This record gives sequence, C-alpha cells and structure tokens, in this order.
Amino acid sequence: MKRHQSRAYALMLVLFLFLLVTIVTAGLYSSYTEFTEDSDNQAPSTVVIAKGKDLRQLAGELYTQGIIKDPASFVFWVRLYGNAGKIKAGEYAIPPYASPMMVMKIIISAETVVRRVTFKEGMTSEQIIEELLNAYGLEGDVQEIPPNGTLMPNTYHYSLGDTRQSIVKRMAESMQKKTAEIWEKRAKNLPFSTLEEAITLASIVEKETSVASERPLIASVFVNRLRKGMRLQSDPTVIYAITDGKYDLKRKLLYKDLRVSHPYNTYTNYGIPPSPICNPGSESIEAVLNPADTDYLYFVANNKGGHSFSNNYRQHTNNVNKLRKKIKAKKDAAKTKNVQEKAKKTEVKPAPDAQKNVYPEIKPKPEIVK
Repeated sequence: MKRHQSRAYALMLVLFLFLLVTIVTAGLYSSYTEFTEDSDNQAPSTVVIAKGKDLRQLAGELYTQGIIKDPASFVFWVRLYGNAGKIKAGEYAIPPYASPMMVMKIIISAETVVRRVTFKEGMTSEQIIEELLNAYGLEGDVQEIPPNGTLMPNTYHYSLGDTRQSIVKRMAESMQKKTAEIWEKRAKNLPFSTLEEAITLASIVEKETSVASERPLIASVFVNRLRKGMRLQSDPTVIYAITDGKYDLKRKLLYKDLRVSHPYNTYTNYGIPPSPICNPGSESIEAVLNPADTDYLYFVANNKGGHSFSNNYRQHTNNVNKLRKKIKAKKDAAKTKNVQEKAKKTEVKPAPDAQKNVYPEIKPKPEIVK
C-alpha cells in the first residue's frame, strides 16, 4: 500500500515538474520571441541614457517612449545576456521596427548619435563662439574667445554631452596642424616672413571672394602690391576697422570710410594689418602661400559673382566704369519694369457706353412762335 502511495506521489511530482518546465519553457519561448521579433514602430526614435542610469529606470523610459512593450522582459534578457553593466551613456538612434534585442545591442555599442556643427570660412571667432552656444547637445561655456585666425573653419562632429571647449580645442589644433603643413610647402620670395602674417593676409583674401578659383588670383594681387610697396586697399579691412569685426556693416562703403583712422584700414596704412580680420579656410591660406603667377595689381567685381583683374590703373578704371554701367542698366531696367507694373494696376477701363461710342441724345429746343 505504502509502495503504491510512494509511486503515486513520485508520479505526481514528475507530472508537476513536467508541467512546470513546460509552462516555464513556453513562457521563456514567448518572451524570447517577443524580445527578438521586430516591433511595430514605424518611425525612428532617439533615446538619451544618462550616466549611471539604472537598467530598470531605462527599461521604464523605453516603455514610456513606446520603444519596447515589456520592461520586465527587457530587463530579464539584458541581464541574461550579461549586458546589464555594458550599457553606455549617450544619445542613441533607434531605427523603425527595431526589436528589443536590437535596442539592447544599440545601447551597449557606444555608437551614439553623431551630430555636427559647421563653421563657414570667414567667420570671426566671436561668431564661431555664438554658433557653438546655439548648438544643441553641447555642454559648458567657452573659457575665452580665441583670437581671429586661430580656429579652422570646417564641419565638426560631436556627441550629446560633449563640451563646447572641446570643439574650440579641436578647431585650434586643426588650424595649427594645417597651417604648419602648408607653410612648409610655401613659395619662395614671399613679401612676408611669418606664418602669422600669412594667416592675416589669407583672412583678407577670404573676405574678398567666395569663388575658390579666384583665391590664388586675389592673393597674387596683394602679394604683387606688397612687393611694389603699394597699399593693399582692401574694402573688408575698412569694414573691420569700422565695426571692429563685431557686426555686419549692412550698408555700402562711403568714400569717407576709406579715410577712417584705424590700424586695420589698408587704404591709409601700408603693409599687412596687425592681425587677422577673420578665420580663413585652408584654401585661402594655401592661396597666399602659393599665389598665382600674375602681374595683376587691381581687381573689381564683374557683376557676375566674380572679379575682373588688371595690371594697370587705366584698365582698372575701365573695368570699374563697365561695372557701374552694368549696375545702372540693371537699376534702370528694374525701374522701368516697376513703372510699367504700376501703370497696369492703375489703368482705368472705359465704361461700356464709352466703348460703344454711345452718347446721350441732345434734344433741340422748341421754337418760340411770336
């Protein structure tokens, strides 16, 4: 009797364990299937993980954002895979239909979202710092505004939480490295002796033209003028003298501006200004250190986005007159067009009776019979 009872208990235990294993296995299989299956999220999303964030807190945030459906299951599988301590702080991009397993792999990869900030050639250091202060995701202040000519304009990539000072440092290191490379390959017999002078002249070239092919030509004009002991007579230096490089002039230069007393005014001072008026790009620095081989001494805008170059003042005057005629013709054409458009708007159409030449009937006066 007791043997039969023992066997019955053993059989029940086996059945219980079997059912338990079956249920657990089915549950694990269902959970794993959900963990590995693509989600139904059609849009990409972004998740930011702060330093030291707890796995459960992270799972809750992922659930709140709709990235995962089961926080507990996510925590379980992340721990089972041994990745609980491998999660990296940062900003991560989650693609559409990402499974929880893919999400796990992304947040332990340390492949954070790469952001970028672009600084155009010719920006002053103050403008660059202002751009940095407005860049999303960067932290901290800049210790001090670097001098013009010490930062290399370019596109710089960063991750959420990087510091603004680190971008400034990278820009300064890039400028030092690039200018050192170009300086070693400079042309012979240049009319200046230091890299600082070269960068200053390059900053003027940068402000004179945005056409890449013209930079060596503009540089050759300034180099030729320096060799002949002529003033550079560059308009951007006058603008810098008036504004101290702190704002845009937003008006045309006047003749009286060319006579302003200021060390940066190259209409009144000989040689290269004391320091750069902006942060030039590598192409302008290259142009100054290896200018085109020309005899040009003058240039003026050609009203087509570029410049006309000449080697004597008479030809330069002709180019200036041509430019003025083009500008005047353009203004006259615009003025004529405006007058025509106004005339169309104010034109009075004749009344219907007038169009038919119908006039009121004039009846004769009756005769008076005496």
